[in-house]
Amino acid sequence: MEVLLKMATVDDFDEVLERLRLAMGEFQKGNPKPIQELFSHRDDVTLANPLGPASPEIGPVAHGWEQVSKTQEHAASTNRDGELVGVEVIEKHVTDELAYVVEIERARAKIGAREDITPLALRATMIFRPEDGEWKVVHRQADPITTSQPAESVIQE
Repeated sequence: MEVLLKMATVDDFDEVLERLRLAMGEFQKGNPKPIQELFSHRDDVTLANPLGPASPEIGPVAHGWEQVSKTQEHAASTNRDGELVGVEVIEKHVTDELAYVVEIERARAKIGAREDITPLALRATMIFRPEDGEWKVVHRQADPITTSQPAESVIQE
């Protein structure tokens, strides 16, 4: 009997992005689980989260699934009653072995201790690879810079 293995293909990638959008909506409600399902659970997964680490030992970039999952849970806990408003894809490139997307993500949520729903926007870059027949996020970097900044904005005093 022949067993067919599922393969992640270039044609599947847009479906993965749609699943990611739905998961991002859940994240804005405080639920990290759907996003976590789309991430690699391997040791080389990384996450550069704009909200800071879940704990001081993690630092500005979470490495490995244990740190990434803790950081996602921490970040999701800062949002509630939110929704994804839209995503502007700046660039997307997909091959059989690797894919990336650069985008501006716009959402609305109650953030931190605030009781009002606030708009938020992130510039995000994600890298994906096929794992066990599915596309998985292996790196995500996000920050609140969505417009050009003056050169002086990078000076640290």
